[in-house]
Amino acid sequence: MNVLVLNCGSSSLKFQLVDATTETRLARGVVERIGGQALCTYEPRHAPARKHAEPVRDHAGAIERVMRWLVGGGDGDAIGTGGDADGAGEGEGAAVIGSPGEVHAVGHRVVHGGESFRSHARIDAGVIRRIEDCIDLAPLHNPANLSGIRAARALLGEGVPMVAVFDTAFHSTMPETAYLYAIPYQLYRRHRIRRYGFHGTSHAYLVQRFAEFAGKPREAVDVITLHLGNGCSACAIRQGRSVATSMGFTPLEGLVMGTRCGDVDPSLVEHIALKEGMNLGEMGSLLNRQSGLFGVSGLTSDMRDLLDEEREHGDRRATLAIDLFVRRVRHYVGAYLAELGGAEAIVFSGGIGENSPEIRRRVCDGLGWLGIELDREKNAALPPGAEGEVGVDGARVRIAVIPTDEERMIARETAAVLDGDRGRG
Repeated sequence: MNVLVLNCGSSSLKFQLVDATTETRLARGVVERIGGQALCTYEPRHAPARKHAEPVRDHAGAIERVMRWLVGGGDGDAIGTGGDADGAGEGEGAAVIGSPGEVHAVGHRVVHGGESFRSHARIDAGVIRRIEDCIDLAPLHNPANLSGIRAARALLGEGVPMVAVFDTAFHSTMPETAYLYAIPYQLYRRHRIRRYGFHGTSHAYLVQRFAEFAGKPREAVDVITLHLGNGCSACAIRQGRSVATSMGFTPLEGLVMGTRCGDVDPSLVEHIALKEGMNLGEMGSLLNRQSGLFGVSGLTSDMRDLLDEEREHGDRRATLAIDLFVRRVRHYVGAYLAELGGAEAIVFSGGIGENSPEIRRRVCDGLGWLGIELDREKNAALPPGAEGEVGVDGARVRIAVIPTDEERMIARETAAVLDGDRGRG
């Protein structure tokens, strides 16, 4: 089964075509700056990556662009031309399917399923209405996700099954004590104010992959997963299920991130607004886009640059930002070890977790009394983006680095939903 995985942002479309039977990626790419002169990147499995700019009006145009790539490998005028209008040879080896009919299903990343979706769902008119009901919980993301769903259905037809894979669904197994805030209960009942958690598809992939790594069923695994990138979240997983996560009602809560503040005293919102003469929208922008590593360092939100500044120039605020980041990660590791009563492993992932042995070292240093013992040689020797274990052999808690693959997980979940529908049928 070939599954087209679509991840629609407000002005972007990321995609992969995955053979869900073998979990082989056939092609991937991105269309950025939708609505104007878009930047288009297409990477077929057995051909060089191709990049160019062209006008793309909306998500429907972006998906049509993707289908022309997959079928023709070039810039043919219509889906299914099978040719490459760019000129002889340019599209050679770039097409990965022979016709649109070889897209057997579409998996859509949907950021927020609220309390309506505890699991992923085959898309129909009712599911679309329920996703619309969650727009107030994710006003920047769900409308873009819905645009992608509508565009794909219009282009490919309702005969191609489509599945909504929700970021929040993996965390729907959290108990009330983990997802409720200590605010008046009627506000939860009236406005659905609670912790939802995000990065769920990534955390689900990491626990599944670690279970394969360890030779165990997923249901037998207790781990702490750390998705550390520009956005960061931690997750406590008991018997393969999320029981606590650091992101909350929005992705702002929890760890220090590239430009997000993470955990703060809520009263500072009122205090800063009064002192600086800011309204709520400006405060939201401050905490989401001007804080975190960028806000503390005053330099950048990129951990690589901060480590370079610290190493080469001894920049005090770069060091301060890094130390705040590491301290918050360690805080959640300790809290989740208590939550789980111990864990089999700590799993690092995301752009920082996968590629920065220095941050992994700083997170683990001094935690030997908890059974977390990093092997510095293994850690330093692991290539960026590689999978492997970096803990001391025989330590009580294993330390693994697993590159996340949300698109593969979306393809897997899409196939599972459709297989389940066929079984019920």
